[in-house]
Amino acid sequence: MTIFSPPSPPTQVAVTAPCVYDSHVHTPYCKHASGSLQEYAMEAFMHNLRGLTFTCHAPMPIDYSANIRMGLEEYDGYLAEIAATRAAWHGLLDLRRGLEADFAPGLEQYLPGLLVQAPLDIVLGSVHPQFPEYWDRYFDGNPTTFQQTYFSHLALAAESGLFDALTHADLVRELFPDTWSYARVRRDIERSLDRIARTGVAMEVNTSSFRRHFAETSPGPEMLAEIAARGIPVLLSSDAHAPGRVGDRFAATLDLLTDLGFKQVSYFLGRQRHDLTIAEARLSLIQ
Repeated sequence: MTIFSPPSPPTQVAVTAPCVYDSHVHTPYCKHASGSLQEYAMEAFMHNLRGLTFTCHAPMPIDYSANIRMGLEEYDGYLAEIAATRAAWHGLLDLRRGLEADFAPGLEQYLPGLLVQAPLDIVLGSVHPQFPEYWDRYFDGNPTTFQQTYFSHLALAAESGLFDALTHADLVRELFPDTWSYARVRRDIERSLDRIARTGVAMEVNTSSFRRHFAETSPGPEMLAEIAARGIPVLLSSDAHAPGRVGDRFAATLDLLTDLGFKQVSYFLGRQRHDLTIAEARLSLIQ
C-alpha cells in the first residue's frame, strides 16, 4: 500500500476569528461546472462565509473519466487562477486551494507525484461509483454487493494516507434510489466507519445531495449518527458546481449536526485540520 506524507504547508493567511469554510467547491476547470472563481468568491462573501476552498477534480495521468476533470496541462493554470483570486479578496475572504481526487484500488499509485507538485490546503478523497471505469470493474449485477464494495473502498481510501477528508460518503445510494436500504448494509457501513475512525481522516457533510433523490445531506442522518458516535471529524461542503450553490443549507446542516450530537466542525489549512465549535460556526455565518 502506498503511504503518502503531505508536503510542508503553504504560507498561511492569519484567520482572525474561527469561521466556517465551504471546503468543496468546483470551477469550470472540471469541465462540468459554471461560473468564474470571482463569482464563487462573491457568493461566499454575500452568504457571510469567510473561507472557501476550491477543489476541482484532480487530473489523472491515465484516461480516467477525463470529461469531468482538468488535464495535467491545465493544473498550473488552475493554481495560478486561485492565487490571483485569493489576492483580489485578501482581507475579505480566505480562499484556499485543494483537489478532489478519485480513489479505487490501483489509482493510489498515480496520486503521490501529483500531490507534491504544489502546496495544497486539502485533498478530498472520493469514490465515484457512477464513473464507467468503476462501474464496469466492480458492478456484478447485485446492488447490495456493489454497495458493500463501495463502503470497503471508502475505508481503503482513508487507510491509503493520501486524503484529508472523504466526500459524499453514501453516494452509492443514488445509483439505486428505489431499492436502497440503509439497514441492509448497516454492518458494512459500521465496519467501514470503524476503519476510517482509526485513521483520523475527516468526512464531509455534503449539501449537494439535497438536489438529488434523497433530499438530505450526504451522508444521510443515519450514517452521520454513526460518524458522531465514533468521533470522526466532519467538515461542511456544498460541492458547488455553480456560484449560487456556495454555502447552501449550511445553517440547517449545523442544526442537524447539533441534533445528532456533534460538538464541532472542521476545516483544513495547509493540510492541517482546524476545529471550531458549532456555536462558533453559527456565529461566523451571521457576522
